[in-house]
Amino acid sequence: MIDDYFRGLMKLVMESRIVASHEIALERRDAESGYVRGDIYFVDGSRLHLREFVNAEFTVERFTYAYHYQKTDGSFVFRYDRTKHFPALPNFPHHKHVNDESNVESAAPPYLAIVLKEIESLISIE
Repeated sequence: MIDDYFRGLMKLVMESRIVASHEIALERRDAESGYVRGDIYFVDGSRLHLREFVNAEFTVERFTYAYHYQKTDGSFVFRYDRTKHFPALPNFPHHKHVNDESNVESAAPPYLAIVLKEIESLISIE
């Protein structure tokens, strides 16, 4: 059920030690699917913009997703997405833009928990 997925996602955000605040909208389409979009702000001022269109009827299947992470000054760090514009990459259409948006590498489709761990490794917490 999509409501279970939404609850798990929000619990993950609320319990993260690097999240300072968030603006996340959860849109239920029906009992099994929904749309997540918003921003997560971190303790160092950096931000993650995220969007997912999810079906959670039997397993979690994300038809679309993007996790775009940027520094406090708005400069690009990385983005995971599954836009179908790099067909030669392994794991097509899943990929990751790194350093600048034109540098693209193959990537397994991450979930928010994995993205938050990656960001945590980049943030200095005292």
